[in-house]
Amino acid sequence: MMVVMTEMIERIVTASPARVWELWTTPAGISQWWAPDGFRTDVTRLDLRPAGELVYTMTAVGPEQVAFMEQNGMPLVTESRKRFIEVAEPTRLSYQSLVDFVPDHAPYEQLTEVELHPTDAGTRIVMRVEPMHDEVWTQRLIAGRSNELDNLARLVS
Repeated sequence: MMVVMTEMIERIVTASPARVWELWTTPAGISQWWAPDGFRTDVTRLDLRPAGELVYTMTAVGPEQVAFMEQNGMPLVTESRKRFIEVAEPTRLSYQSLVDFVPDHAPYEQLTEVELHPTDAGTRIVMRVEPMHDEVWTQRLIAGRSNELDNLARLVS
């Protein structure tokens, strides 16, 4: 089965691929940048291998984010699960995210692929994401992932 990846996000960050990999694949690293602005991420399990799982809680902590979650009937704290598909240190990572937090929508999985390319300036990150169930949620996903990559870029600069 071929999955169509329609959205791509790119960033160049001033850190080596090994440093970016460490921040992307360790509980301490993930907790520093993974959440979009106004949220906190706490990793509860990380088994970094194909078929291994990342489990974390994301908590809305910013006033605007708390208000958005409440207005949309969503919990302030959600447990998220990702199942690793490919783990090729330090250049490639892909994972299926369990999407079970959308009100009135059946759970499903969404694929993200990440490539890390060394450059003279550091690392070029290429992230491809499978669309979500509709355009509104896909754009929320893109905005969240873009914000996360901005956080990562700030962290390593």
